[in-house]
Amino acid sequence: MEPFVDSIVHPSDFSQASEHAFAHALAIALRGNTSLVVLNAGVGDKRKRWTGFPSVRGTLERWGLLENGTPREAVSHDLSVRVKKVSLNKRRPLPAVLSYLEEHPADLIVLATEGRNGVPRWLKPSLAEELARKSRTLSLFVSGTARGFVSLEDGGLSLRRVLVPIDYHPKPTMAVGWATHTAMLCQTPPIDISLLHVSSMNRAPEVSLPEMEACTWNHVQKRGEVVDAIIDTANEQSADLIVMATAGHNGVLDMLRGSITEQVIRRAPCPVLAVPAI
Repeated sequence: MEPFVDSIVHPSDFSQASEHAFAHALAIALRGNTSLVVLNAGVGDKRKRWTGFPSVRGTLERWGLLENGTPREAVSHDLSVRVKKVSLNKRRPLPAVLSYLEEHPADLIVLATEGRNGVPRWLKPSLAEELARKSRTLSLFVSGTARGFVSLEDGGLSLRRVLVPIDYHPKPTMAVGWATHTAMLCQTPPIDISLLHVSSMNRAPEVSLPEMEACTWNHVQKRGEVVDAIIDTANEQSADLIVMATAGHNGVLDMLRGSITEQVIRRAPCPVLAVPAI
């Protein structure tokens, strides 16, 4: 089975919140022959930039995937994952990361968040979301306080329930496709995927659903404020992941309070996969 993605970038500020995001990035990379780049955009003194990087081998040893004292080469040779640490040495993190992604495109960005408090200190709330929006790259937002689907202790995945909010705009096709794709991360499928439509008037859009033994499908219709309904449903279902199509900002209100996806990211009880709509 082909991997979930072929290349991952994880911008880090070496905070506790970033530790959770790093674990998700590494665990996903381990599911296939995937490259992982851990970026630091020059935060802190020069020594901190290098000593602060999370220990890949230390993490893999803690997860029981490598023996203690294993040489660096074993990471790629034994586990088929290629990890690179890059310090960009820039004072302005957002343009530095965007420039890196322009020169080195990635399939997935994994970003740390801190729930209602936004994102780590060097990516202010609007900047991390702007990074995902401007790069037009599939982005996984992982909270340092909410539950994740990767265990920090052993690297195990608990990805059983996925919630996909759908509407007519942006079109949900790509989000549904990526929700299906998450089955590739699971060692013991099937995963349960719920399609949520929030409206008091319109019927849910018709979505073509693939017939896969790795997935089961549910349809949920709710009324009320969209963000509240998404968060409430995620909590009710104990969702392990929310997958959302995002089209960026559509008006003045979005500029002030963030898009629907950005508002969900700030309140989500689990990681959010933001899928750029075509």
